[in-house]
Amino acid sequence: MLFDSTLRKDMARGFGATVVVILTTVLTMMLIRTLGQAAVGQLAPQDVVLFLGFAALASLPTMLALSMFIAVVATLSRLYRDSEMTIWFASGVGLTRFVRPVLRTGLPVILAIAALALVVYPWVNLRSAELKERYDRRSDISRVAAGQFQTSADGSRTFFIDRDSQGGSTGRNVLIVSNQAGREAVTTARQGRMVVQNDERVLLLESGQRNDQDAKTGEKTLARFEEYRVVVGDRVAVALDTPPPKARTSLDLLRHPEPQNLGEMTWRIGLVLGSANLLLLAIPLSAQNPRRASNWNLLMALLAFIVYYNLINLSQAWVATGRTGMGEALAAVHGGGLVLAIGLIIWRESSNRSIVQRRPPVRNLAAA
Repeated sequence: MLFDSTLRKDMARGFGATVVVILTTVLTMMLIRTLGQAAVGQLAPQDVVLFLGFAALASLPTMLALSMFIAVVATLSRLYRDSEMTIWFASGVGLTRFVRPVLRTGLPVILAIAALALVVYPWVNLRSAELKERYDRRSDISRVAAGQFQTSADGSRTFFIDRDSQGGSTGRNVLIVSNQAGREAVTTARQGRMVVQNDERVLLLESGQRNDQDAKTGEKTLARFEEYRVVVGDRVAVALDTPPPKARTSLDLLRHPEPQNLGEMTWRIGLVLGSANLLLLAIPLSAQNPRRASNWNLLMALLAFIVYYNLINLSQAWVATGRTGMGEALAAVHGGGLVLAIGLIIWRESSNRSIVQRRPPVRNLAAA
């Protein structure tokens, strides 16, 4: 009982510290990426914090699995480094004895990963897609960066709209400079507003004029208009009647067993099974020689995590492309991982037992 409680307390403490470090690092990277998306107009500035929270929730299963894996490896490595493992082995406590406290400590984390991967993950992706879709479809003049010059994606047009008014639905003093097919056009209007027509973002101009000039002949044309429509962006995303597989619930994926849906389901189930297998793999991978002050075992453990996670993604691609079925992919990746973890534990156990048996007996100095 003392052995289990002490080991579990050390792993829980290491897990908490690791989660804080990894979560801080990942949130910082996500914040930079989200701010970049908002800066280029792919995301509404007022939705940055909300989108960041959704992205953090989507990545939380992977972060929890990695944190628990590192906590187990770090805790057991410290026992090896402080020669506590040698004492336990000499006392008759084998490496298989560590399986129960490790699994008991990681069980709540595995259940949390299962809930996040199977329930929260699709909900978060659906909300994130709705945020982007709502921002793309909104009729707001700030979509063309009111008060700033903005160039189109192909660089052929430059827009400028003065500060907006009327609650942000209309802009004043519109200027559009375009250069297409050897013709340069300068369009000005007293006001303009954004609308969505046929799934396209259209700038509706009112009371203005258009100056055309042929770059080859120098011929100029001046036209005045009361209303003029200009397409200012790509086609707007359609409503999420058929969301992508990652935004669909797990039950919905199982009800529609298409390759793409089964591939997504393989990834979600694989993340749960992989987190359990990684706990078992952490036990033999944490072994090290206490006489060598190095962290090679931790680096090897991180490499094993990366390889395993890539195999999970690879199994998703296999199922999504129809190369194999979901059951075969799960059995190959996670069944193989379980066999490998058990085999490494047994191998380490037999090695430790042989070392203890070969150790020479301690002589009684008083009798000598």
